[in-house]
Amino acid sequence: MLRVAVESAAGLPKKKLGSPDPIASVVFKDEKKKTKTVSSELNPVWNETLEFDLKGVPLDSSSYIDVIVKDYETLCKDKLIGSAKVSLKDLASSQVKSLPVKNLALVDENGKSIGVGVFFPLLFTFLRHTKENIFNIYFVIFETYFAISSHFKMPFLSKIRVRVIEGRQLPGNNIKPVVKVHVSIDQMIPYSSFLQVYNSNSFRADCLMGEFKLDIGYIYDEPAHCIMKKWILLNDPDDSSSGAKGYLKVSMFVLGTGDEPPEQDNDKDDVESNLLLPAGVALRWVTLKLKVFRAEDVPQMDDSITQTLKEAFGGQENKKNLVDPYVEAWFAGKKLCTQIIEKNANPEWNQQLNLQVKFPSMCERIKLTVFDWDRLSGNDAIGTTYLDLTKIASSGGEIEGIKYRETGNSEMGFLPTFGPCYINLYGSPREFSALSDPYEDLNLGKGEGAAYRGRILVELSTKLDGKADKSVEEIPSDDILVVQKYQRRRKYCLCAVFHSATMIQEPGEPIQFEVSIGNYGNKMDLTCKPLASTTQYSCAVFDGNNYYYLPWADTKPVIAITSFWEDISHRLDSLNTILYISNCLQTNLSALKSAVQSKATDARLVEIWLKLINQLMEDISRIPDMEGKPNLTALDIQQKMLRDSALENIMKGAKHLFEEATDVNKCLSVIEDWLDKLKQLAEEPQNSMPDVIIWMLRGEKRVAYTRIPAHQVLYSSYSEQACGQYCGKTKTVFMKYPMDNKKGLKIPVQLRVNMWLGLATEEKKFNHYAEGIFNVFAELYENQAQVLGKWGTTGLLNRSKFSDVTGKVKLKQEYFLPPVGWEWEGDWRVDPEKTSPVLALFIIDINRENLGWEYGVTIPPDDKPKSWVAAEKMYHVHRRKRMIRPRKRIPGAKTAADARDAEGWEYSSLIGWKFHRKQRSSDTFRRRRWRRKMTPADRVGASAIFKLEGALGVDMESKGDEKGTKTETSVKQFGANTPTVSCTFDQSNTYHLRVYVYQARNLTALDKDSFSDPYVHVSFLHHSQTTETIRSTLNPTWDQTLIFKNVEIYGDPQSLAQNPPIVVMEIFDSDQVGKDEMLGRSTCVPIVKLTSGMDASPKLHWEPVTHKNGPAGEILVAAELILKTKGNDTELPLIPPKRGEKLYMVPQGVRPVVQLTAIEVLAWGLRNMKTYQLAPVTSPSLVVECGGERVQTAVIKNMKKCPNFAGNVLLLKVLLPKEEMYTPPIVLKVIDHRPFGRKPVVGQCTINFLEEFRCDPYATVAEVAMSSKASPRDLHVNIDDGRQHLLEEKETVDWWSKFYASVGESERCRPYLDKGYDTLEVYDHELESAKEFMGLTDFCSTFKLQRGKNESDDDDPAVVGEFKGSFKVYPLPDDPGVPPPPQQFRELPDSVSQECVVRIYVVQAIDLQPKDNNGKCDPYIKISLGKKSIDDRDNYVPYTLNPVFGRMFELTCFLPQDKDLKIAIYDFDLLSRDEKVGETVIDLENRLLSRFGSYCGLAQTYCISGPNHWRDQLNPSKILEQLARWKGLSPPRSEDNGNTLSFGGRLYCLSDLEANKEIHEHLGPPSERIALHVLRTQGLVPEHVETRTLYSSFQPTLPQGKLQMWVDIFPKSLGPPGPPFDISPRKPKKYFLRVIVWNTTDVVLDETSITGENMSDIYVKGWMPGMEEDKQKTDVHYRSLDGDGNFSWRFVFGFEYLPAEQLCLVSKKEYFWSLDKSEFRIPPKLIVQIWDNDKFSLDDYLGAIELDLHHLINPSKTPEKCSLSMVPDGTTPPKSDQLKSLFDQKAVRGWWPCYMDKDGKRELGGKVELTLEIVNEKEADERPAGKGRDEPNMNPKLDPPKRPDTSFFWFTNPCKTCRFIVWRRFKWLFIGLVVLILVLLFIGILLYSLPNYISMKIVKPFN
Repeated sequence: MLRVAVESAAGLPKKKLGSPDPIASVVFKDEKKKTKTVSSELNPVWNETLEFDLKGVPLDSSSYIDVIVKDYETLCKDKLIGSAKVSLKDLASSQVKSLPVKNLALVDENGKSIGVGVFFPLLFTFLRHTKENIFNIYFVIFETYFAISSHFKMPFLSKIRVRVIEGRQLPGNNIKPVVKVHVSIDQMIPYSSFLQVYNSNSFRADCLMGEFKLDIGYIYDEPAHCIMKKWILLNDPDDSSSGAKGYLKVSMFVLGTGDEPPEQDNDKDDVESNLLLPAGVALRWVTLKLKVFRAEDVPQMDDSITQTLKEAFGGQENKKNLVDPYVEAWFAGKKLCTQIIEKNANPEWNQQLNLQVKFPSMCERIKLTVFDWDRLSGNDAIGTTYLDLTKIASSGGEIEGIKYRETGNSEMGFLPTFGPCYINLYGSPREFSALSDPYEDLNLGKGEGAAYRGRILVELSTKLDGKADKSVEEIPSDDILVVQKYQRRRKYCLCAVFHSATMIQEPGEPIQFEVSIGNYGNKMDLTCKPLASTTQYSCAVFDGNNYYYLPWADTKPVIAITSFWEDISHRLDSLNTILYISNCLQTNLSALKSAVQSKATDARLVEIWLKLINQLMEDISRIPDMEGKPNLTALDIQQKMLRDSALENIMKGAKHLFEEATDVNKCLSVIEDWLDKLKQLAEEPQNSMPDVIIWMLRGEKRVAYTRIPAHQVLYSSYSEQACGQYCGKTKTVFMKYPMDNKKGLKIPVQLRVNMWLGLATEEKKFNHYAEGIFNVFAELYENQAQVLGKWGTTGLLNRSKFSDVTGKVKLKQEYFLPPVGWEWEGDWRVDPEKTSPVLALFIIDINRENLGWEYGVTIPPDDKPKSWVAAEKMYHVHRRKRMIRPRKRIPGAKTAADARDAEGWEYSSLIGWKFHRKQRSSDTFRRRRWRRKMTPADRVGASAIFKLEGALGVDMESKGDEKGTKTETSVKQFGANTPTVSCTFDQSNTYHLRVYVYQARNLTALDKDSFSDPYVHVSFLHHSQTTETIRSTLNPTWDQTLIFKNVEIYGDPQSLAQNPPIVVMEIFDSDQVGKDEMLGRSTCVPIVKLTSGMDASPKLHWEPVTHKNGPAGEILVAAELILKTKGNDTELPLIPPKRGEKLYMVPQGVRPVVQLTAIEVLAWGLRNMKTYQLAPVTSPSLVVECGGERVQTAVIKNMKKCPNFAGNVLLLKVLLPKEEMYTPPIVLKVIDHRPFGRKPVVGQCTINFLEEFRCDPYATVAEVAMSSKASPRDLHVNIDDGRQHLLEEKETVDWWSKFYASVGESERCRPYLDKGYDTLEVYDHELESAKEFMGLTDFCSTFKLQRGKNESDDDDPAVVGEFKGSFKVYPLPDDPGVPPPPQQFRELPDSVSQECVVRIYVVQAIDLQPKDNNGKCDPYIKISLGKKSIDDRDNYVPYTLNPVFGRMFELTCFLPQDKDLKIAIYDFDLLSRDEKVGETVIDLENRLLSRFGSYCGLAQTYCISGPNHWRDQLNPSKILEQLARWKGLSPPRSEDNGNTLSFGGRLYCLSDLEANKEIHEHLGPPSERIALHVLRTQGLVPEHVETRTLYSSFQPTLPQGKLQMWVDIFPKSLGPPGPPFDISPRKPKKYFLRVIVWNTTDVVLDETSITGENMSDIYVKGWMPGMEEDKQKTDVHYRSLDGDGNFSWRFVFGFEYLPAEQLCLVSKKEYFWSLDKSEFRIPPKLIVQIWDNDKFSLDDYLGAIELDLHHLINPSKTPEKCSLSMVPDGTTPPKSDQLKSLFDQKAVRGWWPCYMDKDGKRELGGKVELTLEIVNEKEADERPAGKGRDEPNMNPKLDPPKRPDTSFFWFTNPCKTCRFIVWRRFKWLFIGLVVLILVLLFIGILLYSLPNYISMKIVKPFN
């Protein structure tokens, strides 16, 4: 299909009458298509697309199209304007998809060019008849089309919004990308946008990473004028062939005025068609060849009726193959599926999926989902996995600039490659249920899969270019044979010893743990081979405090699993080694950071630093090599090269730092970069070994799980570093609930488990890691029933005499045969299950009130209270009492279990009910357990347990009557009868644990009073204790030592020291009513001391507190675990000091070293306090708490009158830690004193870091606020009026001159600059943002007060007010005899409320957001201060986004009550409600109190008159005196009549300070001037204009424009301020331009008269630009035959003029419906044109000249000297004497040339003689003059022109026409005609009379 987009034409020729109606037509192979007609237009725009169907025939190189433009005629035939031929050769060669044709010249029928340009893009593609291709190519075509055509169609834009969402595949490592967006509005490149991505880490010039250019018209032409969440491809702007440089996801809106951005649509992520390409960049088509070989271990997904019936009738069920799997691959919006293989859990597809995609792709992952096909219902997902392209491909062959020089491989990276390798699937538990699966989302890849769901064998390769014939094809048999070698399995052994299961939340049913790897060990999957993969069921026991645990004591459950997997040790060895390097580096880096933070000595820092570098270099050299390894894939080799290169870089960097580094701090970022790089390298995409999964089961229900990557527990024979991180080590594991919506709020159980995984050939290595003695038992249960009072087997019904624990499987002792390599030890014996003895005697826990009773109330449907309280209330319906009974074990004494019934029976009332020990009268059933121990026969050591596979095989000979094969039955028999393996420890070790809980900070507020009541449950193994509760705080200091006296731990103390159990702290908020809520959880690793000689005391550390996987504060803790030797308690540390009866404090040596510190609090006041419980805060006081000390201010008696505190300075003496990291925060609480003694906390604030408030108390005396600048006794308002007698000079300058001079706009302030007056500072930001002024918070800062329950993680607590104040923290001397340092806050201003005059100067606004449909707004100012507000609506500025306000507002207010000044800009609307554009808020109190003098900026000079009149209340000398007093300096001394001044130890001289400055008459006396010069060196705020950003409450983060303004504040107590500045906008003056057109000459003779003469009917037209409606023209000089014209005609143009800016101000309505006039500033110019008058057609234009009245071209005195050379052509600058200002000259007369442009050249059209005169309004009244020759025709008087007699209009002067046209031209013709007529008359008469005469002569009748 060929598409021709006909855009536009330009410069069509005019018709004789009017303009043409152009229509364009395109002819291709005899097929003609037309556009629409454009009426009366010389520059038509069609914007139409014409389509030609190629009918399957491609273009050839000779193809062309004809473009014809005609003038449309309604009645007759269209007239040809021009035509052109366009060759399609480039399109036919397929080099381009589109062919833009610009400025195509048209020729007329004679072949002559008519100088017309037509513009259109040609768009072509050859389409096959498939919908997909048509759609894709159509998208690309129109992208190009819009990009070309947009700037011809797009209307005026007001706002372009770009939202950058995310980036992918950006080049480089350790980058910090930043995106810059440019929008260009250029004449050459209209409305284009650039998005550039830079690396902010790089300081080089080449930090640009990629760029994308987009025509904004393309966005505008999209639906809703936006592109939403599109991916854009970045490329190198200098080399478009270099390919992709990454991708950005952006949304871009072109918002017309007043438009709202469109709603966000759903994220179409990873869709290739959602990609925008830059021009000139073509992505290559590649084929991702995904070979899907087979799958295994696919779980049952269908419920077969036939299988159920078969089982019901006694048949063998086979549920293994109830699944119909197929694989779906999804990438970049394309989806392919394999075939469906029915009824097969281990399907073999052997198919190749060919995914055709553009590369490089911004999609990062190939999604592989295995589905189960269903005939009737929807297909179910079995499992989902992803192939991450970023891990299996590399974009470049360089890493950090180092090439692979060794390998000689210069290729740039490698394409995606993977496998052949198995990928594991995870999802919901495997057990099939006909009901809906609650965890179905896990199978779709949403969230972490909780169970293994099978695995698929795949291989991925990439083929460049070319196209696959089929999207799905069969894999050749050769490839299937090749992949066999990658499937070779080896036997692996997994052992897990469970040391403890603690922190169980509730007792519930018995608990069992199951360990599985892959499908091995899953006890509920009947298709799996049974293994010893589960622990025995155990019931949880209360730990006496808060949690439950499983009482395993000295017998630890063991599981042993054998499994078969591919040997991928070459991958996992490298992975584990890199992880080992990374972990060591992380540990050393943390130690280095901690040392830096705690300000360790240089020697200690160097020691840690050298250890870090040396260990890193040593570890990197240990990376295993892959050479000679079997089964290497292409990806293995590429990854090895990548890793080697990266590690080589790190090694070089380490050597460089080792040799040259000097500053440890500077190296930290480099090491962190190394650590990030190592973590990137520690990813193995081809890890085919499934994770080890541990499940916790209650009864038969799966409750919680954890997944442990297999490589973490894998043993490697290569090196110790290549072993897994936790191989053979005891690891603490927190289990989690599947799909936990509460994000880990509760821990189901904490496990301590020791795991080892290794090859069966290396199983003896396990002996090195194993502890304890491993025991294996076979067990069966003997069952009996009671019939008629006798116990026997007769009443067992369907139960066997001997069975398994479930009672369902029949067993006999002789069935059991020990496995190969094992033998019996001893005979069968009765071994009853052990349970905890029941305690009968209790004592009341007297530590509780009310005799130990607690009370609660039940809320249905609960059957017991959720919370208990100590105080009894009327509504309580339950109570409970805790009773405890102390007990201890007597060594050697028989336990209750030993004395129990030796027969070991357990009793039950009915079969299947719960068993109990003691027989009851209702019991009818009993059982007992028989066990027989096995020992390994031929091998010694723990590894013998791995030979238990198939253990206790059952002798089936006596079971021949049963159906089925032997193996099936044995599997079924074996079900619940796996051998029980346990690990017994001969002896335990007793430890002493101390947990030091010091304090916490930044906890979450969960109570309504903005605080929490935190306490901590501290858990260690099966012991737990609870700290005391600290009330109403988010930064509690518990200062408590929790002592766990006898903690019994089994196992080797040395291995425990390497991997100690962790201490878990759960922080709760205590609530009086309801359940205590969790605040967060933290962990701490204790220091283990095995000998008394280890005297290192533990160091407190801040451990992070997490809540729902997010940060929730920090807790300062430490713990130590001390091994106790038997009977020796004296080696333990001293008992810490007590606080109260049972609370131990943190002892010295552990607690931070403290110093007596003074915290001076400047409590200035409270502001903006919101209501509390619907009542206003009226009488607040402030409580300051820090480090357990508190101090309270006096109560503010009346918040409305004065919200300041009466006593401003408080002193808090606190023992604060010397180390900053331990410093507790300062907590501020505002308490409102209400009736009846109520004192609620109405706001609080926490200040975490005190470093910024620390000071040296002896360094300087306190600097105090400017508002103490004068007390009434010092008041001297002395503005020198001594020069009033001088005549004031008429100034041509105003305040705007100063402003423009300051911003560098010199052309708008020329006279001002020449006089050398002051300038001011124009800040492009808020005054508070200037760094030199410290945010104007030097006197006191503003702290936000918060309140409210902070339950949501996202929202901050509500801000309910502000506290104004400051702090000074300094140490106090330890010796009480030494006097304390001086008080820091001194000479404070009065804290009483004071009345002030506030002057707000609003200069102008910049770039406001448009609010009206025309893209503008009508802004006006609204000011509110306290209860006062000013609405300046009447003075709105119409139709502008950059209004010049020039408004000054003066208000009185009381500070500090009315401290917040709000300045808002509103948009004026006549009918609808005015909209707020934005507002800014200024804290006036900070400005008044700041020591930088921000209340009124310092001028550059002290002037007592003129435009820079001094406006402060105090003279400079007084301000300097105050400054000296505040800084503690001696007062300034003035000498030599004020010409010299000494201050601060320096002598200043006025003559030096004013050396190069112009002295003008407005300056004040020298003493004040020199004082001002000194003041300006003191860093005070200068006279300024600040630029404040406006914000809207609807979009608080987006600026809505800027406002230039400043504020002056004057306390009334200091007297009246100086006069305000007049900043009202400049008002224009009325001027008149009088133009007298005298004559013209040499005018082009454009017409030919009927008599053949060249002539013109000349007239002159003139106007001033911007005032086109006031065009004036002379009368017509008819029939000028020589180009001369005589007029004597006056034009009078009135205009508004701004002298200071030298611009005309034009006010006019943009549209006729506009309400207001818009103002334009344009240079004063005059345009004079010469025209030829035509009565019956359009007048002909002959020439013009544009005269700039400020740079007027000097005219020539005579017409002969007048030429085009007088007019500057723009190539050479005119001489200064050539151009003069008419405003200076007032009047000028002479000749000027008029010209016209033809084909780019200037041609003279005539010369005109003019008189130009400028007069102001006053002069115009004094010397009036009328237009033309009308009255008053004077100044000068114009007489009618003396035109030649030939000048007349023929229609109105017939006589003159005859005389001058007919007679002059044809007089001889007329004379000839008269003569001829006379002759003819004579001849006629002659002929008439001759016959008569002749006859008379002949006849002679009279004779």
